[in-house]
Amino acid sequence: MKEYWEILRELREDHDLRQADVAAVLHTTQQVYSRYEKGVNEMPIRHLRTLCQFYHVSADYVLSLPCKE
Repeated sequence: MKEYWEILRELREDHDLRQADVAAVLHTTQQVYSRYEKGVNEMPIRHLRTLCQFYHVSADYVLSLPCKE
């Protein structure tokens, strides 16, 4: 199971974005966003919600939560 910060990096790279681009969406700095992707700092829920809307994915996907059957 992947960690959420690995999924964040993959989403960003799949969309050909720089960390600074995603940081701008979150109204934060590239340095702060970089720490999220490295797993150094935990990302606030408000940023998770914003990124889910931005990438059109669910929080379950980002958090690697299993689908309910």
